[in-house]
This record gives sequence, structure tokens and C-alpha cells, in this order.
Amino acid sequence: MVTQPGDLVLDSFLGSGTTAAVAHKMGRRWIGIEMGDHAKTLCAPRLKGVCEGEQSGISKAVGWKGGGGFRFYELGEPIVDENGAIAESVEFETLAAHIWWRETGTAWQGGKKSTVLGVHDGVAYALLYNGILHDRSVNGGNVLTSKTLRLIREDIGSAKANKIVVYAECTRLGTDKLKSESVEFRQTPYDIIAGR
Repeated sequence: MVTQPGDLVLDSFLGSGTTAAVAHKMGRRWIGIEMGDHAKTLCAPRLKGVCEGEQSGISKAVGWKGGGGFRFYELGEPIVDENGAIAESVEFETLAAHIWWRETGTAWQGGKKSTVLGVHDGVAYALLYNGILHDRSVNGGNVLTSKTLRLIREDIGSAKANKIVVYAECTRLGTDKLKSESVEFRQTPYDIIAGR
């Protein structure tokens, strides 16, 4: 009653998917959220049927013949636990993908396991986490030091980067050193949570 074709309809309690089915048939975009297993067993198959042209409900009234599609996503485990720390179950690739998306607004392509997630618009993004350098000591591993900065620069290689953003537990480099090296330090997990 209150939407026009092309509008976005949010159903945060998808239930059996009726709102999404009607929205789809009426030319609305939609987002459905459901915690129960029936999101997979009932809603997804039902909405697939809608796209294929099933004729229940308002189909005849709106001349529904089928079409369109949808994407089904499942949420993973939270990155941050109830104490504000990175959850122990979070692996390097998961955190890397989250940071890359948050920083660039694009999907992380992954690739070889490296401190450097990639270079985007002249900025290299690096993550020191979960023993990526196989060294958890204060002099390496998850701490930004002169040694780990050298390794990050090696991982950047020939890519053109005017600045490096490094996510790590802490840094042993002072403000002047960071500035002279064109490095911006972001502390995990705090700057991830703050959405810097």
C-alpha cells in the first residue's frame, strides 16, 4: 500500500517469506532476515519458486510470470567477542576480508597469505594478526616494529603505494617514524570496532 515499484522492503522477521514473495511479484526490491533454519528449508525454496513463476497469492492480480532472482547469505561468527576482543575463532582471512571491505568498500580477493592485503587507490593495507609472520614475539609477529615494517614493504613489492595502513596489536614505532615512513597505524581490535 505504501511502496512503489523499485522501492526497498525490509522484513526483519521473514517467517515463511510471504512479504518477500509479494514484494518480488510487485516489483519491489526486498531484504529478508530470519534466524531459524527454515530460512534455508522453507524461505529460499519458496522464493526460488517465485522467481520461476509460481502462481500462488497475488500472482494473477499483478500478472506475475516469474523473473528476477535473489542472493542468500548466512552470517558468520561475530568478529568481536562480548569483551571487545577479536574472537579466538576468527582466522586471518576472515579478519582480512572484513578490514579490506571496511577500508575500500570492495570485496577482498585473497590470494597468497601475506601481511599486505592489497593496494587500493595508492594505499597499501597490511594486517599483522594470528601469526601471519609465524612469529608472535614482541619483536615481530603481531606488533609493528622496524623489522615487521621491512617485511610489509617486501610484501608490497613493486606495487605503487603512497601510504601504508597497518593493523596490528601495537606499534613500537614513534609518531615521527610513522610519519616519515608514510605509515598509519591502526590498533586491533579497537580501530576495527570503532570503524575508523
